[in-house]
Amino acid sequence: MTGVGVLQRRKWRAFRRRTAAGAALLLVSACAGRDYKPVSDLPVKIGNAYTVRGKVYTPKIDPDYDVLGYASWYGGESGDMTANGEKFRPNWITAAHKTLPLPTYVEVTNLDTGKRIVVRINDRGPFARGRILDLSRGAAQELGMLRAGTAPVRVRRVEPPESDRERLREGDPAAERPRVPDPILRNLRTQLAAGVRAGLVEAP
Repeated sequence: MTGVGVLQRRKWRAFRRRTAAGAALLLVSACAGRDYKPVSDLPVKIGNAYTVRGKVYTPKIDPDYDVLGYASWYGGESGDMTANGEKFRPNWITAAHKTLPLPTYVEVTNLDTGKRIVVRINDRGPFARGRILDLSRGAAQELGMLRAGTAPVRVRRVEPPESDRERLREGDPAAERPRVPDPILRNLRTQLAAGVRAGLVEAP
């Protein structure tokens, strides 16, 4: 083999080594950019005030939170990081809220059907007009509002048993809750309609 041929082979091997090293470096960098926090209820994150589209939101502890309004759902952000550092998993029973601590557990009632579920809030949002909660795709499916996209809801902070918390932290639904009785459901719908008419509740 000529000296030129040997030289070319050496250059080719050096090029392949540099390429492999570069690919490995890119892989490490990509993994480092997705340093997700383990799914845990501690520490609880409240966070500082922040501004979205000119409006200031101030996170706070609100043990008596009990609000009527409208919920939507989101699910296209699979793999993104939530506001408390966890990985967003669209099929888990989670939600986004503008100000409640992360995580917070809430009971969400679909006022169209009376269906109730427990949801773990681990993200911030929604920032669309007339929405108080953004459910994951899994939560929306559990609540029966996946096809509709939005639903009138009651969102109430709760302290579920550890068995429910553990199930939600592992991606499973909490224990099923009984549906809201019709008389109470009608009353909640009436309150929501009155709030919309009075301008106290934004409709989507």
